[in-house]
Amino acid sequence: MEDRLQMADGLVPQKIVSVQLQDSTLKALKDQASNKQAQILQQNPEPSVESKPEPDVMEDVGGDDLKVLGAQPTEGKDGPSGREPAGEGDVGVGSIEHRHLHLSSCHECLELENSTIESVKFASAEKIPDLPYDHNGTLEDVADDICLEREGRRVNITGRAPNILFYMGSASQESLGRFQEVRSVLADCVDTESYTLYRLSRESALRDPWSDNCLLLVIATREAIPEDLSQKFVAYLSQGGKVLGLCSPFTLAGFQVTSKSVLRETVQNLVFSKADQTHVKLSVLSSGYVYEEGPGGQLSLGKLQGHLENEDKDRLIVQVPFGPRGGEAVLCQAHLELPPSSSVVQAQADFNLLKSSNTRRYEVLREILTTLGLNCDLKRAPALTPLYLLPAAEEIWDPLMQWLGKHVDPEGVIKSSKLSLKFLSSYTPNIEITPSALPVVTDVESFLSDNFNLEIYRQNLQTKRLGKVVLFAEVTPTTMNLLDGLMFEIPQEMGLIAIAVRQTQGKGRGSNAWLSPMGCAVSTLLVSIPLRSQLGQRIPFVQHLMSLAVVEAVRSIPEYQDINLRVKWPNDIYYSDFMKLGGVLVNSTLLGETFYILIGCGFNVSNSNPTICINDLVTEYNKQHRAELKPFRTDDLIARTVTVLEKLIDTFQDKGPNGILPLYYKYWVHSGQRVRLGGLEGPEVWIVGLDDSGFLQVQQEDGEIVTVHPDGNSFDMLRNLIIPKQQ
Repeated sequence: MEDRLQMADGLVPQKIVSVQLQDSTLKALKDQASNKQAQILQQNPEPSVESKPEPDVMEDVGGDDLKVLGAQPTEGKDGPSGREPAGEGDVGVGSIEHRHLHLSSCHECLELENSTIESVKFASAEKIPDLPYDHNGTLEDVADDICLEREGRRVNITGRAPNILFYMGSASQESLGRFQEVRSVLADCVDTESYTLYRLSRESALRDPWSDNCLLLVIATREAIPEDLSQKFVAYLSQGGKVLGLCSPFTLAGFQVTSKSVLRETVQNLVFSKADQTHVKLSVLSSGYVYEEGPGGQLSLGKLQGHLENEDKDRLIVQVPFGPRGGEAVLCQAHLELPPSSSVVQAQADFNLLKSSNTRRYEVLREILTTLGLNCDLKRAPALTPLYLLPAAEEIWDPLMQWLGKHVDPEGVIKSSKLSLKFLSSYTPNIEITPSALPVVTDVESFLSDNFNLEIYRQNLQTKRLGKVVLFAEVTPTTMNLLDGLMFEIPQEMGLIAIAVRQTQGKGRGSNAWLSPMGCAVSTLLVSIPLRSQLGQRIPFVQHLMSLAVVEAVRSIPEYQDINLRVKWPNDIYYSDFMKLGGVLVNSTLLGETFYILIGCGFNVSNSNPTICINDLVTEYNKQHRAELKPFRTDDLIARTVTVLEKLIDTFQDKGPNGILPLYYKYWVHSGQRVRLGGLEGPEVWIVGLDDSGFLQVQQEDGEIVTVHPDGNSFDMLRNLIIPKQQ
């Protein structure tokens, strides 16, 4: 293969499999291929003088324009358009019996016989994988693409998913790390099922016909672009290609990249203009370079622009249309590709500014990518998965199975008003899963998940009652509904908890939706509280206890006490007083003398984007203090949180609010905070604490301390606080 077989991610080919076909199959394939070729030749006659083929598009499948591929055609029996040099075995277009089947390694063999490749792949017992630059679309696909090309559009002629290619400069370890960073942020923005993301080396960029199947070229190297490579990139643009430059010296005639050392790796305020002329303001990390007009004539700019909020209004983002065929480049000197936790960001204040703008950073990136023709729509909701019934303690399993046997119907189902759970010994793919009908697998031995380790959960759960029986799902609509049919019947010592990796219909306060991507700790815990108890008389405190439990679960670990995780009244988990990374939702039902409470909780553990997570705080702490604290897992933090919550409930039941308020005030964000009553023009008051029922107390200007309630604002409970009317 002359070392030219290239595979994604540096994979090395291990074997090439030959396939022997029966004579009848070969004859059928020959007839099929001949018929398809004849049809295409009728649809696509040789181009006239007035309709010249574009240099980078295969215009006639009966012959290849090898100039596109970097090699000159060699005349054979078929003349200038023949596929092979004149020689033994060369045949006309209408026959394929003696034609050689080549893999796309050398330039002479890049144009394959499309129908033959497709047919061999179809007939093979072991599929032949696509090679990066094979032209292996069907003949009909090529014909359609030719029609699109004649309409002036640049198209994908291979039939495979379009490529996003990344040019990162030299093949160093640094450039490999940078490739991973840039690839990761783009994968967060686009539908990765629609595109394949490859690294483009300098050698491949000069040698291979990558432009034929490249929807977007990302140039993200800080190195100077060699002249021959720059010409290749400009040629790609002139053919209608799209280029995204990320802190790269690559530019176009009419622009130049100018160094401004005072801006280098500093956080600056950027104003970004979107295609609809609206603006986004955000904090960005500057590369230290700006775009200025240069030699080569003035270029007309597109609508996407980004400039700093400084006296010079330095341009950091420009959109440059290029050529008559729709080519365009968006060039950027703001580090949109770097996360706030990047090693380049050293100061805590810079980290805070960049984290607070992280959602807007993604908004700007998606706007740029959409303008360049990519699909940045939200990914489809993942398919629902079965539930697994898992014991946190071995001794609870037999009593649990006995209880289930008495409470399921003859078909093994427990129904509630919201859904039905069908308990099964095993699961097969033909079993239907819907939001209202979920299978529950009771075979613990068959359980295996990359995202939840039952043993780690067991090791970190140190409770008497809570969280002893787990209903686990990789993907479920919402954990808040899973316990609905079990909560009033199951014995209290079998404390139920529902845990999911992802939710498709997560619930927040009021009518809000709660997004729960991978890396978010999502659970709903069942807690029973006697009505005639300290907590039973103060149920609003439950949400405070749960949010406090999350914070204490982290900060009570030796060496983690300074991780700046805090509680915000009434039910949020915050990084400092800066950004929300979790929340609590409580539903309670009073039945007889007992409150049955479902505590829904979700907090970001390892999902850094688009906002912030606990492991971000750990990483930042390690960077600032040269420490080596380990990151958290969702399973261990859920177990630790349930353990802390049980202790807090026991303390509250024993000592009342005063038993937990000192710890709550230690971690809350409101000490000395000023708010306004009734709206932006209302009187200013100072938050002083919680009253006996868990509501905020504030001190007015005259010194009087009063209790205030939220007005129902579901987005910010501290907005428009009101003094309730006295009954």
